[in-house]
Amino acid sequence: MHNRMTKFGLVGLASALVLAGCSSTAQQSEANAPVSFSACEAQSGIAPGITTEFCGMTVVNLTYGRLLAYDENGKTSNELAESVTSDDNKTWTIKLRPNLKFSDDSDLTAESFVKAWNLVVREKQFQASFFSNVEGYEPGKDMTGLKVVDPQTFTVTLQQAESDFPMRLGYIAYAPLPEVAFKDLKAYAENPVSSGPYKLTKWEHRKSYTYEVNDKYDGPRKAKNAGLEGRVYTNPDAAYNDLIAGNLDLTQHIPDSALKTFKDDLEGRAVSSPYDGNSIIKIPFNVKHFEKGEEGQLRRQAISMSINRPEVVKAIFADTKTPATDFTAPLIEGYKADLPGNEVLKFNPEKAKELWAKADAISKFDGTFKIAYNSDAGHQAWVDAVANQIKNNLNIDAAGDSYPDMKSLRDKVLNGDIQTAFRSGWSADYPSLYNFLGPIYQTGAGANDIKFSDPEFDKLLNEGLGSASKEEALKKFDAAQEILFRELPSIPLWYQSVNGGWSNKIDNVKFGWDSQPLYWEITKK
Repeated sequence: MHNRMTKFGLVGLASALVLAGCSSTAQQSEANAPVSFSACEAQSGIAPGITTEFCGMTVVNLTYGRLLAYDENGKTSNELAESVTSDDNKTWTIKLRPNLKFSDDSDLTAESFVKAWNLVVREKQFQASFFSNVEGYEPGKDMTGLKVVDPQTFTVTLQQAESDFPMRLGYIAYAPLPEVAFKDLKAYAENPVSSGPYKLTKWEHRKSYTYEVNDKYDGPRKAKNAGLEGRVYTNPDAAYNDLIAGNLDLTQHIPDSALKTFKDDLEGRAVSSPYDGNSIIKIPFNVKHFEKGEEGQLRRQAISMSINRPEVVKAIFADTKTPATDFTAPLIEGYKADLPGNEVLKFNPEKAKELWAKADAISKFDGTFKIAYNSDAGHQAWVDAVANQIKNNLNIDAAGDSYPDMKSLRDKVLNGDIQTAFRSGWSADYPSLYNFLGPIYQTGAGANDIKFSDPEFDKLLNEGLGSASKEEALKKFDAAQEILFRELPSIPLWYQSVNGGWSNKIDNVKFGWDSQPLYWEITKK
């Protein structure tokens, strides 16, 4: 019996050692696995000048480096830049860190920036308006305000002094491009070269993105994991179910159906916090009865006042969002909750009916007021709720108009073919009040997809940018918002919050000022 026990003990010890080895190997394998997260299909290729919507922005933010990087709270630090300096806030000298490389091992130089920025403007790409403050800006042409001094240095001369210019340089529009991009941008945008923390090694359209760590990158966003896998979902409920089942590591879109329970479901692996973003309804000025002028102005104001924002926020979003009181966001420096004119954003069904009747006296409305939305991101519930409020409070037909995904909706919008209102929103490119106003509503701006134009509004924004003090700039921006309250090119609904969750397989999960997870900080257990 003693011998049998000794023999069994030796076998057991050997088995235990084998199992321990297997466990160690499994843990090592898991630690080297990519972090999986819920993603969505980019509307266009992956390049700084042509990417404007959320789905594509996730990809460009991971694969492109910028002169400056934003931290979790929106504060800047040098990324590819060694210094950004100016004596007069008009001519800026930008010096790059030495020995920078793209992921294809080509040199990343001052020319990589100057040629990239000129390409965006010369080719009239979506992001061209971000360079409208540069001397010599004219869509279709190179800018005279950009000069290469040496391989590591270039200068930017602005049309007027702007003290906040460096703050913008962490935005994707200002990213560099390698030489290969200039040969065939369309082909390049399907398989971009990286200057950021990750390389996009495979893009299966409408299915997934595969990222590997870019070993040529050495900046503040250096990856602490072995790579990423973005899985494209057409429904946030499916992503959440995969998360709960342990088949997905991270999602930043908790479906409406789980907002009341997700914190308990995930046992502390969840976040719900405001970020620098808002949700709006845009109504193009070529939609019948909503053109610029008295009738359109009356109808836009009536639509806005017929919406009970607090009721929707409570019923649909479980109070995880906040009703809007302006066109910006509360976390932005300079935000004010009591600007003159913002009563148009308050629920007032009696006033709404009165304004609609005045508009009908000008030209009778018939048909259905439709709100287009992409069904792949959980918008149906709130769109239906808002449409029902408009219908009941104005005694008109109103309904949601579903598109299968963001790409389908944005293609229609950008082609100028949409003839209905549509859901939209804005997440700050950089933490500035101006960024919620200029890129969306200034004449000719890249995100001004409803073609709003008002000379006085444009003038106030330009004066704000050129102001000698921050206080004076904010006064100009406040005055510009008063014009928006009157004209309502969009109808602000609520301020956004990021509602996300993660599995027990990852650690060090943080969400930034712009709602994006800091993917490079995440580690696998």
